[in-house]
Amino acid sequence: MTRAGLTAERLTVAAAELADEIGYENVTVSAVARRFGVKDASLYSHIRNAQDLRVRVALLALSELADRVAAALAGRAGKDALVAFANAYRAYAKEHPGRYAAMQIDLDPETAAASAGPRHAEMTRAILRGYQLSEPDQTDAVRMMHSTFHGYVSLERSGGFRHTPREVDASWARSLDALDSVLRNWPPAVTDGQPLPA
Repeated sequence: MTRAGLTAERLTVAAAELADEIGYENVTVSAVARRFGVKDASLYSHIRNAQDLRVRVALLALSELADRVAAALAGRAGKDALVAFANAYRAYAKEHPGRYAAMQIDLDPETAAASAGPRHAEMTRAILRGYQLSEPDQTDAVRMMHSTFHGYVSLERSGGFRHTPREVDASWARSLDALDSVLRNWPPAVTDGQPLPA
């Protein structure tokens, strides 16, 4: 390919594809340049450095997943919405392991605010409003949901569930049943050992 076809967008997509193929931690300017058959220097008129490229991959992944989750959530509420969100999240992580890893990096506040991250947060909170949760319980539930999804996906990807015969899909479904049950029966807040008044 000729360098005339290079754009920041094409470089980002190429880096994302590489991340899925060889691991996000292995994405370098040199690796992307080789993919296009050009010298490293050809990329620097489109990206600042390797960190800029990696951040672009993270932003692409956040946007792709937000679009997928939004499509999955359309017309759903309650447990149906929870399961649709969770399944879209897990499927994306399995299909795009490098992109998923990119999403876990710590973005600076300005970049994070301009990313699709706030869309993810709003979609999650919309699900939780269906469970009649308000603040600060919403924030606690958002963290619990993300920990459940990310923890399961990460253990599954690393082979952490290989040592028992139980199907991972069956355990995933039961985990979502349990999460739905917790959200429907959210415990009252406690202060000094006493539940706060409703």
